Amino acid sequence: MNKNILIVDDEEDLLLMLKHHLLKEGDFVTLASDGARALSLFIKHKYDLIVLDIMMPEMDGFEVCRKIRSEGDRTPIIFLTARTDEFDEVLGLEIGADDFIRKPFSIKTFQSRVRALLRRSDSPVIDTEKIQIKGIEIRKSSYNVLIDGSQVDFPRKEFELLTFLASNPNKVFSRSSLLNQVWSDDVYVVDRTVDVHIGRIRKKLGPYRDLLETVVGIGYQCNTQY
Repeated sequence: MNKNILIVDDEEDLLLMLKHHLLKEGDFVTLASDGARALSLFIKHKYDLIVLDIMMPEMDGFEVCRKIRSEGDRTPIIFLTARTDEFDEVLGLEIGADDFIRKPFSIKTFQSRVRALLRRSDSPVIDTEKIQIKGIEIRKSSYNVLIDGSQVDFPRKEFELLTFLASNPNKVFSRSSLLNQVWSDDVYVVDRTVDVHIGRIRKKLGPYRDLLETVVGIGYQCNTQY
């Protein structure tokens, strides 16, 4: 799935090189040459990843990162730095950076670190009360589902089916297994019941409908890598 990436650096040649390689991988790329411009773009748009140089005019990378994290936003951030001081790396991690790449670096190193961080950010965050997958937030105790921050109504069985699959990401379940897990044994339902509920859930998930994947001949899974 294509990603929307913001790259911030005051070295124009480096910006253009990184943009060129990310575009080849199918990503959407926005460039900024200083921290103030980066923060302005971040406020207006949603990004899947921010690649952020530390030493920049107007506002350095540390300050940009602090402001983003102060808003509670967890967009993955990779710092680029030509400095070798270990203190910079420690400080960056403490204020919320997810990774560091030291200059000079190979494009293969850059690409692999970007892809690894994007894969981690796509993985669901699961705790006892809440499941977060991409732009979907499932609140177990209140039976609420938020999609990109907006509440969407799910009847009880649709909610329980979505919650069960999301609680077991990337595992395939047969229709009969899902019937046993979600519907009580004393209620007569057929395999087609699962298909109907999956169809309804997908419609409500909107841009994340492909999260629930049909595994032909077997059943369904919550595929967080789609």
